[in-house]
Amino acid sequence: MIQMECDILVVGAGVLGLSSAYYLKKGNPEKSVVVVDRLGGPGQGNSAKSEGGYRNLFTSESNYLLADSTIDFMHHMEDDMGHDLKLSEMGYLFLYSEEQYARYRGALKRIEERGSETRIIGKEELKGMIPGLVTDFEGDEEAELLGLEPVDMGVFGAKCGGVDADALVRAYESEFLKAGGETRYGTEVEELIIKPVEELEIPGEPFVWQDVHITGVKTSKGDIEAETTVVATGVWSEKLLDPVGLDSYMRPKKRQIFAFKDSRLSSLLEVKGFNSYGAIPLTILPKAAILFRPEFSEGTFWLACADDLGRAFGLEDEPEAEEDYYTNNVYHVLVKYFPCFEDVRPVNMWAGQYAINSFDSLPVVTGEEGLIYVGAASGSGIMKCDAIGRIVAAKYAGEEGAELYGGRRFKVADLGISERNVERETLII
Repeated sequence: MIQMECDILVVGAGVLGLSSAYYLKKGNPEKSVVVVDRLGGPGQGNSAKSEGGYRNLFTSESNYLLADSTIDFMHHMEDDMGHDLKLSEMGYLFLYSEEQYARYRGALKRIEERGSETRIIGKEELKGMIPGLVTDFEGDEEAELLGLEPVDMGVFGAKCGGVDADALVRAYESEFLKAGGETRYGTEVEELIIKPVEELEIPGEPFVWQDVHITGVKTSKGDIEAETTVVATGVWSEKLLDPVGLDSYMRPKKRQIFAFKDSRLSSLLEVKGFNSYGAIPLTILPKAAILFRPEFSEGTFWLACADDLGRAFGLEDEPEAEEDYYTNNVYHVLVKYFPCFEDVRPVNMWAGQYAINSFDSLPVVTGEEGLIYVGAASGSGIMKCDAIGRIVAAKYAGEEGAELYGGRRFKVADLGISERNVERETLII
């Protein structure tokens, strides 16, 4: 049963799906562009569970271009297009020991030379700026057992901060609909339809000797035929791509966020010299990739941990946060650096999943006949979404390069596979 036909079908209404759909429709106003998603509205999968942090502080020049241009466009959406994204440019602060900084010194020097609004802050200055920060653990047996690194310096990026992920997704949906696009929610895509380029109407087609292409999808509400199908389903991409022998170049991994609201954390809103809010920036600890940031709209602090070894890959339809992950793991490190968190319990928690590209940590935009796949953003889809959407649209148009916001160019094939040409990211959280 054919439910409908369209020129371009985008599967997935997360931030990458809707940013891609917006630019596909904007560049092809005469064509029908339809977004489908199994959930009831835009961005209700992992986009909604994002911490919403953004930064242009990357060692990879490719990552920097994707993120920096997207940050500029988010400000344009808020300042000129009328979308309240709740942007809060609080900055990012990486805390390092001398030994850790030495490992990154060359890359960080390149970041400074790029003019990314970064600065190095020494230990004593940090202690004067952040009340209660513990920088040394000499004589602390528990800290020694935990293997804690001292804080000898900080690397601060000013053009970094937080955005309301839900508001961002809805802004792209709004612009897509205004351009004449169509959305269909509550429609689960079950599989891609693969057919011979030249159908012979022989039972069993397609055969291995036939040229094939993707012609649409089977859904819970009938088949949708499309000239081009864009798969932008994040960690669920493997469910559609694996059965037709295509690689999603990513593995799903759970990430958890814990929210805190307590008067004992008020000192973190009385911090000098980082931002106009007088608050601590998004801060990454030297140990265990623990990070936290203020969420000004709620008056809370959000905390996460970018754990790697020991946390299994695996797809979960409904991932749940584990309170003991905070109390028995993260907490013991956190309170050593920031004693104000002692005995403070989370008031809320949730979990999502990153589509991890463990090779170079950059997104993938690739395709086959009738198909474009966009994904493997490794948790940075929010902060690179605008650039990625433009690159998807340029790929559809057969253009060699995409024009990012502000006029900068990005070669489309650089995010592909056969001609991939990006720099492996080393500043990962």
